[in-house]
Amino acid sequence: MSLTIPAQHNMVRGISADGGVVFYGVDSTAIAREAERLHKTSAVTTAALGRLLTAASIMGIMLKSTRDSVTVQLRGGGPAGKVLAVSDGTGNVKGYVENPVVELPPRADGHLDVGGAVGRDGTLDVIRDLGMGQPYVGQIPLVSGEVAEDITRYFAVSEQIPTVCALGVLVAPDLSVQCAGGYLVQLLPGAAEADIDRLEQNIAGMASVTQLLASGMTVTGMLERALDGFAPEVLDSYRVDYRCDCGEERVRRMLKSLGKAEVARLCAEDPIAAVDCQFCHKQYRVDLRELLEHW
Repeated sequence: MSLTIPAQHNMVRGISADGGVVFYGVDSTAIAREAERLHKTSAVTTAALGRLLTAASIMGIMLKSTRDSVTVQLRGGGPAGKVLAVSDGTGNVKGYVENPVVELPPRADGHLDVGGAVGRDGTLDVIRDLGMGQPYVGQIPLVSGEVAEDITRYFAVSEQIPTVCALGVLVAPDLSVQCAGGYLVQLLPGAAEADIDRLEQNIAGMASVTQLLASGMTVTGMLERALDGFAPEVLDSYRVDYRCDCGEERVRRMLKSLGKAEVARLCAEDPIAAVDCQFCHKQYRVDLRELLEHW
């Protein structure tokens, strides 16, 4: 390892010595806890939203500019409704689930039935805003609704990059988040067949993300385990959090985007518009008369 990771950093990006394998990993426990606190989610929706926020944070770090953003949404037709996560180019995320309280029996293996809550009859949508006016939109049919398999499939189909994605959120009986995290490993062009076989063996031999985190393993430890035999090194590390960037000015811009006629119509019904942020539930009150006066 070529870099000492600051204690507050919970995301790492690493690479094999020959540059053929890239690793992204994050301990998203604090992110999932904040999402549960804000949205008052049930166990299965905490897991669904936590997994998607984890994946979105990693995909945010993969963006070329810190000014870019990526939106990842699941629309599977399940009782949870739409699950959405947005990351900026520094890996900070926000998100929501349309129906935050869903109660389902566990799967046969005892795990939370995230796929049942999300549903499997729908799509995974990835929208990248690269500041070029027209966002890049990728979409695939859902594979399982369990999130990690769907992210893996997205990269294979839409990006043509062989990818392994593992995500996990461990929810305690009292609905608190015990731990959460994930990693994403990608093979770059030109990887040797022997490297592919070794990587597959490494991944197959790893416990689940939540088991690793619960045992005390760090994200750097996951990197060493996943890329064992590849002489991996840490390229950089980051602190990523659940962070909502809402504000009154953003709300005013959103209202203006409706058009003057629509704002006038709303003003006639009630001159004070109450707008609730779906990501953090902070409420803003905007005087539409003043907005129209300074249009």
